[in-house]
Order: sequence, then C-alpha cells, then structure tokens
Amino acid sequence: ILTVKLLNEFAATDGKRPFDALGLGEVMLRLSPSGKERINQGQTFEKTAGGSELNVVSGISILGRRSGMITKLPATGIGEFINHSIRFCGVSDDCVILDRRKDSRLGVYYYESGAFPRKSTVIYDRTGSAFTTLIPEELPKDIFSSTRLFHTSGITLALGGTARDTAIQMIRSFKDAGALISFDVNYRANLWTEEEARSTITSILPYVDIFFVSEESSRRMFGKTGTLQDIMRSYTQEFGARLVCTTQREVITPNRHNFTSVIYSSDEDAFYTEKPYRGIEIVDRLGSGDAYVGGVLFALLDGCDYSGALRYGNACSAVKNTVLGDLPASDRAEIEHTIFSHQSGAAQSEMNR
Repeated sequence: ILTVKLLNEFAATDGKRPFDALGLGEVMLRLSPSGKERINQGQTFEKTAGGSELNVVSGISILGRRSGMITKLPATGIGEFINHSIRFCGVSDDCVILDRRKDSRLGVYYYESGAFPRKSTVIYDRTGSAFTTLIPEELPKDIFSSTRLFHTSGITLALGGTARDTAIQMIRSFKDAGALISFDVNYRANLWTEEEARSTITSILPYVDIFFVSEESSRRMFGKTGTLQDIMRSYTQEFGARLVCTTQREVITPNRHNFTSVIYSSDEDAFYTEKPYRGIEIVDRLGSGDAYVGGVLFALLDGCDYSGALRYGNACSAVKNTVLGDLPASDRAEIEHTIFSHQSGAAQSEMNR
C-alpha cells in the first residue's frame, strides 16, 4: 500500500477550503504590572489579549495564510476589546460567538514578569467564563468542512466540563470532515493534574496528525523513557501521529535563553533539527511556544518541507521572545530575514536602515 505523505496532503488541500487553519480555545484578558513590578506592589495593570490557540492562528495569519478563531466572548465592552484584538492580527472572527447573558464574563489572567532568582508567575481568574459554555451547535453548520487544519491544545481540554466535551467532539468532527488535526500538549499544572491530563490527551491522540509536546511533559506526564528520539517515535507507533515536534529551550537566566527544536516525520522515519538560537534577549516569554507552533504550521500550509517548517518555527519563537504581549508581531519578511541571518552565521548590521 502506497503511503500518502503528510506534505502531499497539505499540498492537495491548498486553495480548496475557505480557511487554511482554525483554532479553538479561550481568549482571555491579560493584566500585567509595568516592567518588573510585582502584582502585590503595582498600582496599575497593562491589558492585552491572550490565549494559546489565538497566538497560534495569529502567527499563521500574520505570516500570510487565512486563519480563524473559534471562541465565545461576553457581549460587553471588554469582549469587544478582545474581538478587536483577534481581528487586529488578521484572524477571522466569523466563528466568534457572543454571549449575551447578563452574568457572562471574560476569563482573566495576571502575569508577573520574573528576574533571577524570582520566577515569573501566572494567576488565573477564569472559572465560569463565556467560553466554558460554548457548544458545537452554536457554530456555523458548514464549519467542519471549511478548513485544511484544525488546532487546539491541552489548555482547552484542561478546562473540563462543557469546554472539554466541545473540544473532543470538534476534534472528531473536523477529522471526519478531512481536516488535519494539530494538538499542543501545553501542560499547565495549575489547571489539572498530570494523571488527568495523561488520560484525557491519550484518548484524543489517535485523531492527531501533528503533535507538539515538550520533553518534560513526555517524561513526567506520559511517563516516557529512553532517548528523545525514542520518545518522539513512540507517539507515532502507539497513536499514529504523523509529525511530532519538541522544542528545546535552555534557560541561562530569565532574560537569556537558547532555543531550537526537533521534528520527527513518521512518513520518512527522519528527524530534523538545527543549531540553536543563542543568547535570545527575553522581553516577554509568554506566547513564544505558540509562536513556534504557528511558524511550523504556517510553513507546512505554505508548502515548505519539514526542515523549512522547523526553521520557521524556531525563528518565530526566537523573535516572539523579544516582543511584549502574548501575540506575535513578525511578518514573513522579518522571519525570513531572521532565518537567513541565523543560517548564514555572518556578521550582521546593528539595525535595519
């Protein structure tokens, strides 16, 4: 039997559906004290939009492919602010549902930026948000056949209840309609236990084509042993994942990181990696993992091979670390210039002018 490779499946669907990618997830209000102030010190907070899946589809859109966000927001001024943030990155809000209940609320999280040896801190205030009431019946009937790729993450599954049921149902429905499924483990210990995460994620892994998982989550949450290559290959053997992507971040200090990644293709039984980006100056780490996912998915949707997808992912993540807020802000030209500079190793000018 001739195996149809994942890259061929991406190519075959190009231009055939309205969206290249749709993401499902909660979009929250992020509140951060200025600079390195602590939450218990500062008097003011800076507000931005934040959400793992939004970060991913925003990156895909900014780089040049059509994406949309599936979420639910309160029909209030703060919900309108979040919706403006979605559209600002060129992401479609066709699948954004407005919740008009009087007690509808938006999830909030507070982010305190750390400085060695004090760690950065996230505090969630998201219980009972509008998103947790979203059900598939609220969405357009043709949504499942409207996209080449569907993406969600462990954060959405971790919300439990209706949100988890909706995510699992949508993963199955998009898969049945011919979309490729992308999933990022994105484990958050303050949302659920490792045991619950392992059980839930394992149940949906047979539907997943492109799997993003850290080495730490593989070893701790999934209980994997052996080399990283053994671990990555095991997801394809046990669950049928087509592509497994693992980032490798070396934290020198909270403000200096090295970063690269490894991609494993089961179609080719081949691993891809590249030299790390060294000494990345960290302005805001939040969203850098999502930027990696967005870069990889964009490249695959745009016709790149796996080594090209790895280069895009690494560059998008490295640059996002230097940008305030959760959302990416780098277009294709900047990312390709970053890739060229990294690959060439030649001396670079101090600024673009």
